[in-house]
Amino acid sequence: PDSAETQQFVNEENKISQPFLDCDERKSIYEKLLKLWNYEKYGCPMKHGNYYYFNKNSGLQNQSVLYQQKTLSDEPSVFLDPNALSEDGTIALSQISFSENGKYMAYGLSESGSDWVKIHVRDVEKGKDVDEVLEKVKFSDISWTKDNKGFFYGCYLDQEGKTDGSETKQNENQKLYYHYVGKSQKEDILIAEFPDEPTWRIQSEVSDCGKYLIIPIVKDCRDNILYYSELDTTSTMPSKLKMHKIIEKFEADYDYITNIGSKVYLRTNKNAPNYRVIVIDFENPSESNWITLIPEHEKDVLDWVKCVDDDKLVLCYIQDVKSALQVNALSDGKSIGKFNLDIGTIVSLSGKKEYSEVFFNFSSFLNPGTIYHYDFRSKDFQPKIHREIKLNLQDFKPTNYDVKQIFYNSKDGTKIPMFIVQKQADVVKPRPCLLYGYGGFNISIQPTFSLTGLLFMETFNGIIAYPNLRGGGEYGEKWHNSGRLLNKQNVFDDFHAAAEYLINNNYTSKDRLVIQGGSNGGLLVCACINQRPDLFGAAVAQVGVLDMLRFHKFTIGHAWCSDYGNPNEEEHFKNLLKYSPLHNVRTPQTPKEEYPSTLILTADHDDRVSPLHSLKFAAALQTAVRNSPFQNKPILLRVYSKAGHGAGKPTSKKIEEAADVLTFILKTLNIDQFNI
Repeated sequence: PDSAETQQFVNEENKISQPFLDCDERKSIYEKLLKLWNYEKYGCPMKHGNYYYFNKNSGLQNQSVLYQQKTLSDEPSVFLDPNALSEDGTIALSQISFSENGKYMAYGLSESGSDWVKIHVRDVEKGKDVDEVLEKVKFSDISWTKDNKGFFYGCYLDQEGKTDGSETKQNENQKLYYHYVGKSQKEDILIAEFPDEPTWRIQSEVSDCGKYLIIPIVKDCRDNILYYSELDTTSTMPSKLKMHKIIEKFEADYDYITNIGSKVYLRTNKNAPNYRVIVIDFENPSESNWITLIPEHEKDVLDWVKCVDDDKLVLCYIQDVKSALQVNALSDGKSIGKFNLDIGTIVSLSGKKEYSEVFFNFSSFLNPGTIYHYDFRSKDFQPKIHREIKLNLQDFKPTNYDVKQIFYNSKDGTKIPMFIVQKQADVVKPRPCLLYGYGGFNISIQPTFSLTGLLFMETFNGIIAYPNLRGGGEYGEKWHNSGRLLNKQNVFDDFHAAAEYLINNNYTSKDRLVIQGGSNGGLLVCACINQRPDLFGAAVAQVGVLDMLRFHKFTIGHAWCSDYGNPNEEEHFKNLLKYSPLHNVRTPQTPKEEYPSTLILTADHDDRVSPLHSLKFAAALQTAVRNSPFQNKPILLRVYSKAGHGAGKPTSKKIEEAADVLTFILKTLNIDQFNI
C-alpha cells in the first residue's frame, strides 16, 4: 500500500473522480447536508458510581462529547472531548469501561478510522488521565475486576511493523492480559494465550458477582467456545489463570447475561436457530444438565438480553425486522410485561443489574431518535420520554411520508421482506430509487434513521428501499445459513429480485435505480453489477470485499471464512470464483452488457477491508470496459485520506462522503426533477 506506484494510481484516480464530483450541484448539496446535519444528537445516559454519563454532539462537531452529571436534572459538564485531541477530528472515542465503583474510566482511542486502539485510564474525580497508555489493542473488551484495581484486555503485542491502519498484515496471536491501574504496559500480566491457534480472538467478561472471568473465544464471525477462570481478588493476579472448559466446540453462539452463584445465564442458538436463554451450572456443566429458562420463539429472533433491577431480564426480539421489547423474570423465565413500541429499532439500551432504571434509544426511518427512561419501581411499563432528538428541518412531518413493508418472491420462491419509504404523492409514477442492501454475517438491517436517505427523498423526490436479504439475521440462523458459504448466490438473487419488484410495480425504472452497499454490501453491489448490469442505472460500492480468492490473507480477513468459505479449500475456491467481483469483470459486447455508472469508495486507513480490494477492482473494471464501444457510463474510484472502514468517522468526512454519493447519483441517474 505504501509503494510509489500505488500512491500514483490513487492520485490519478482521484484526479478523475474529484473533478467529476466537484460541480455547482455538489456545492448546493453540501450546503444542504451541512444545514441538515446541524442538530443535537444524544446517546443513552448510563450510571457509573456517583454520576450519569452520556454522549452528545451539538450538531457539526466531528466527534461526540462524553458528558457527566450528578443527577438527570443537573447541568451536565464535559468529561471527555475527543475533538480536543486532533485538529481534524480523526481521533475517535471507540470504547469506554468504568470500574465498579466509578472511580476510573478506561477508554479506547482510535486514529483515522483504524481498528487499532490505544487504551487510556482517567481518574473520574480528578478529571485527568493516569500516566499509562496501552498499545497494539484491537478487537478487545475492557473488563474490570470488582476490586477496581485493574482490567482485562486483549492485544497483539507480537504484531511487527506499522499498526496505524494502513498496513495489510494479518492479525494473529491475540493475547489476554491484566492491567493494574498505575503500572506500565510492560508490567501487565499474561492471562491467556493460544499459540497453536493464531486466529483465535480472546474475549473477556467479569461476572456480575466478580467471582468468575468468563472467556468466550471466537475464530471467525460466528460461534464461540466458552472457558472460565475463578478470580481471587484478595491476592495478586496470577499469570496464566487456570481455565475450565465449558463449551469446547465451535458450533453455536453463547453470550453471558448474568449469574446467580455458579448458575450462569446465557443466550444461545445451540439447538435454537432463533436463540433461547439457558442456565449452565459451572459446577455441573455437562449439556444434559442445561436448563432452558426461556425457549426459542418459533418465529421471532432473540437479538439480545440484559439483566436489570436485580431479578429481571430485558429481551429484545426481532419481529418481522422490527424491534419488540419485553421483560421476563430471572427466577422462572416467565413474562412480566412488555413495552409498546412503534415500528422501528431499539438502537441501544443502558441498564445494570444493580439499578432499577433503564434508558433505551428508539429510532426509525423517520425518527432520528427518542430516548426513553423507565424505572422498574413504577411497575406500569409506561416509559417516559427522556429526550426527543429534533431535526433541523422546517416543515418536516413524518406523516408526509409513507413507510410500508412488503414481501416479494426471490428467484427460488423464497419470500423476502422489504421496507419502502417515500414521500406521499397523488400520482404514482417511476421515481428515483435507492436500493440499499447488505445480506451477511447474521447482521439485521432494521429501520433506522439516515440523513442521506432523507435528503435523497427530499431533494430528488426519491424512494428508498431496504430488502432484508438472506445471509442477514432477520429470521435467525436459518436465514443466515441460507445466504452464506455455498448459498451466497441467494443473496445476489434476492437483490436482483428486489430491483425487479420495484421496476415491475412502477416504483422506479432501470435508469432511475441506484444500488448501494458497504463492506459485505460492497461485495453485494459489485457482484450484482457483474451479473445483471442491465438492471441498474447506477451503483455505489463502499469499502467492499471484492477479491474473494485472497480476502483471508489481509488483516482480519481470515475471520470472514465463516460466511464466505475458505479459499484454500477446493469446494469453496470454486464457489468463490463464480461470484468474486474482481474475477468476473468483463468487456461489454452488447448495449445490454454496459455496466451502470459506478462509484467505488474506499479509504487509506481501512484495516478491516483493506483498500486493495477497491483499488484492484476499479483497475480491472476500467481496463475491461476501456475499449468497449458499448460502455459510455463512468467507472469512478474515490479514495479518502485519514479515514477507515466507517467507525469513528468525523462528521466532516461523513458529510463529504454523503455529498459525493448524492452528487454522483444526481449526475448519473435519470432524475427529471430535483430541489437543491
